[in-house]
Amino acid sequence: MKETTSKEKMLKKIRKALLEKRDNPYPNLEDTPLYEEYNDHLDVLFAGQLSAVSGNFVFCEDEIQLIENLLDLAEKNNWRRIYAWETELQSLLNKYEFPFYSTDTEFLNADVGITYCEALVARNGSVLVSNGTAAGRRLSIYPHIHIVIAYTSQLVLDLKDGFKLLKEKYPENMPSMVSNITGPSRTADIEKTLVLGAHGPKELYVFLLEN
Repeated sequence: MKETTSKEKMLKKIRKALLEKRDNPYPNLEDTPLYEEYNDHLDVLFAGQLSAVSGNFVFCEDEIQLIENLLDLAEKNNWRRIYAWETELQSLLNKYEFPFYSTDTEFLNADVGITYCEALVARNGSVLVSNGTAAGRRLSIYPHIHIVIAYTSQLVLDLKDGFKLLKEKYPENMPSMVSNITGPSRTADIEKTLVLGAHGPKELYVFLLEN
């Protein structure tokens, strides 16, 4: 008599299981929300989630407090090459005589890139950016430090809400690059050791202002 192999035994069990009719153990799975309902303050949720992924959150009551915080950080960290390419952002920085580079002169030596964003996703502390602005693809990726300036009106709960804002802003011409940034760039490919700043900025700051 031929001995039954382990493979044949396994296949026999699979065939038997397929022939047996069983009730779905999770009949309402598709209708179950992915996340629990959240009805509290989005800024509090975002701040906590951003901190959990090694990001830095700074709430500013007004533009003056924003500039004061930027100057303080620049002095403490000896930042010299700070770049801002969006016209509205440049106007804001110029208004308070904050020094920055408005072109890509010596961009390879950039310390900091300051940008606006499309939305802040509170659920996972993410920043939604696109190349639909003058910041383009490079400014949020190449410099070692990425500073995001956002407003409370840009806070949304989930990623789907962020894409809704994008569709409203770009109804006819969606940007070709949309990126969801969750904390500084990181990798654990080498010996499972977490390294920040592996493929992009090693530090992320989000300054949130009231509209």
